[in-house]
Amino acid sequence: MFWFWLGLVAIIAACVAIVVVRTRKFVPAPEEAVSAPEEAFDTDRLRDDLQELIRCRTVSYRDRELEDESQFTLVTDALPRLFPQVFAVCELHRPNDRSVLLHWRGKSSEKPTVLMAHYDVVPVDEKAWERPPFDAVVEDGVMWGRGTLDTKGTLVSVLEAADTLIAEGFVPEHDIWMAFAGDEEIAGGGAPANVAWLTEHDVKPYLVLDEGGAVVDKVFPGVDRPCAVIGTAEKGQMAVQFKVKSQGGHASAPTPGTPIPVLARAVMRLEKHPFPFRLSAPVRQLFNTVAPYSSTLYRVIFANLWLFRPLLNLICRKSGGELNALVRTTTAFTQASGSDVSNMIPSEASIGANVRVLPGDTQHTVLRRLKRTVRSKRVELSVDYGFDPSAVSRVDGEPYERLRKAVRATWPEALVTPYLMLACSDSRHYSPICDAVYRFSAMALSKEERGMIHGNNERIPLETLNKTVVFYRRFIRAC
Repeated sequence: MFWFWLGLVAIIAACVAIVVVRTRKFVPAPEEAVSAPEEAFDTDRLRDDLQELIRCRTVSYRDRELEDESQFTLVTDALPRLFPQVFAVCELHRPNDRSVLLHWRGKSSEKPTVLMAHYDVVPVDEKAWERPPFDAVVEDGVMWGRGTLDTKGTLVSVLEAADTLIAEGFVPEHDIWMAFAGDEEIAGGGAPANVAWLTEHDVKPYLVLDEGGAVVDKVFPGVDRPCAVIGTAEKGQMAVQFKVKSQGGHASAPTPGTPIPVLARAVMRLEKHPFPFRLSAPVRQLFNTVAPYSSTLYRVIFANLWLFRPLLNLICRKSGGELNALVRTTTAFTQASGSDVSNMIPSEASIGANVRVLPGDTQHTVLRRLKRTVRSKRVELSVDYGFDPSAVSRVDGEPYERLRKAVRATWPEALVTPYLMLACSDSRHYSPICDAVYRFSAMALSKEERGMIHGNNERIPLETLNKTVVFYRRFIRAC
C-alpha cells in the first residue's frame, strides 16, 4: 500500500510539473513592428456611392417571382458610372445574370487574386426598424440600411480602392479578379458561375478573399485585445427533417406513442448527447494564437489540453454559443408542425433542424450519428438540402502572410489569427480550385453590430467604412 501511495504522489507531482512547465512556455509569439503610409481618397464620394446601392432593394428569394429584378439591374447598371476607372481598365464578364466578374490585368497573370462580395440582401421587417432600411439615412456619422454590413459595404470598398488606385496610375503585380454575386443569400448560382468561368478559362486563383471574420473584441475568455479573425474554413450545413406518422385520431382518447411525444423524446436525446468535442485545424490555430494572451486559468487549460480537454469540453457545452459551435457539429431545432387544430392527433408531425457540420464530419456521418442517437425506428430522417464543410486553407505560406500583414498594418492593435467560420459564404465554391481561400470582412465590429447582420437596424459607422477602403488599398498594393 505504501508503494501505491508513493507512486500516486509521484505521478501527481510529475503532472503538476508538466503543467507548470508547459504553461510557462505558453507565451505570445513576438510581434513585428508595423507601419504603413496613409491612404487618401474621397470619403464623401464613398458615402454617396454606398447610399445609392443601399437604396436598391436587392432582396433575394429562392422563389424569383418574389424578387424585383429591376432593383438588381439598378446595381449592375450603376457600377460603371460610380467606378469609371475600374470599368475603363478592367474587362467585364457576366457568367450569368447574377454574377459580375471584373478582370484587372497586372504585370503578371500568375498568382491571381480574387476579391469577393455580394450585392443581394436578406428580407427585412420594416416595421421593426428605427430607420427605413432602404433609405440609407446618415445620422451622427452612421449609415443605416440593409446591406451596409452584409455586404454592399464591402463591395463598394473593393471597387473604391481599385478605382482610386487606378486613377493614381497603380498597376498590380499580379492579376486581380473582382467577383460579385447577386444571390449569395439564397446560395444561388452567381458564385458557382464565376468559378465555372474562371475554371473554363484556366484561371487558377492564388488567393481568394471573401466576407467572414472581422476585428472583434471580447470573444475569447480573458483576452482584452481585439482579435482579427480570418476564416480559413467554414462549417457545412444541413436542413434535416424528423418525421413521425400515425393513424391520427381524436384528442379526447389519445393512445400511447402519438407523434409529438415520440419526436420530443428524440429531440431530448439529441440535446443530451451532442456531437463530440473536436479541435479542427482552424480552431486549434485560433486557440494557440490567442490563448497565450488570456488569463492564467485559461493559459493553464489551453497549454495542457492533454490533461484538461474534458474540462474544456464541459466549458464549451455549458457556455454554448460561438465557443461551443467552434468545437463540435451543432443541431439547432428551428421548425415544428403537427395538427392544424388542437383537438386532433396529427397523422404526421415533424421537426426541422439546422445542422452545422464541423470539418472532419460529412453529411453522411452526421446523418448516421443522428439516427443512432435518436434510436427509434418510428422517427424518419431526411435531408432537405445540405453541403459538406469547406476544405481548410493553408496558413503556412505567402498568401496568408500577405493578408496577415495588410490586416496588421490597418489594425496594429489586433491579434491576427485563423478561425473557423460558423456561417456559410460563397467562398466555399472556390475551394476546389484554390487552397488559399480566406474569409475576412475588413471591419472592426462590436457584438451589437455583428448581431445586426441579418437582423434589424443594420448600420455602419462611416469611419468603419473608410477603414475598410484603407485595408483594401493596402491589400491590393501587395497583390
